[in-house]
Amino acid sequence: MLAVLMGGGLVLFGIGGATSGGLLDALKGGGSSTSSQVDKNVKSAQKRVRLHPQDAAAWAALARTEYQLAGQGENYDQATGTFTAKGKQQLRQVATAWNKYMALNPKHPDPNLAAQMVQAFGPAGLARYSDATAAQEIVTSSQPASAALYARLAVFAYAAGQTRTGDLASQKAVSLAPKAQKKTLQQELAAAKASPQQALGTG
Repeated sequence: MLAVLMGGGLVLFGIGGATSGGLLDALKGGGSSTSSQVDKNVKSAQKRVRLHPQDAAAWAALARTEYQLAGQGENYDQATGTFTAKGKQQLRQVATAWNKYMALNPKHPDPNLAAQMVQAFGPAGLARYSDATAAQEIVTSSQPASAALYARLAVFAYAAGQTRTGDLASQKAVSLAPKAQKKTLQQELAAAKASPQQALGTG
């Protein structure tokens, strides 16, 4: 079970656990017209943050539209399920907008945007696992508790070197798993703790 979640499925089906924020959704309807519209949306969002730099919603909109741009054309390699060098450059702009958004202390951070940031900071993107862990914590806390959500959080935490967070998330994941799967999940998470890069499909 976890091997599927932590392998290719982690990247392809949305590590954040929110279907509306998954990478596949960002790539739907590709083409010049879509790309052109995304460009327009990014420019509009950029203008909005220039006019309202203390507006958290404006920065969230910019991060969201720039993430969509990162999934367009040459920015994303559909064959390997990873962002290209050009796409990663775009993701750095996404990260800047996200950090501006979070610095304004939104009362309820957008979980769908956080799911996109898990993608951006995950193994297919910038491989910034501390940031991926923080974003995954937002996603996990916003949804009904599940073994899958906590398992993802555990693996990112282990990859970030946050052992205590990883252990707590692992314990929660195992407690939420069906009885017949608890032992297997516990073993998989122990393996992820020992080799998180392998669990993420990068080692």
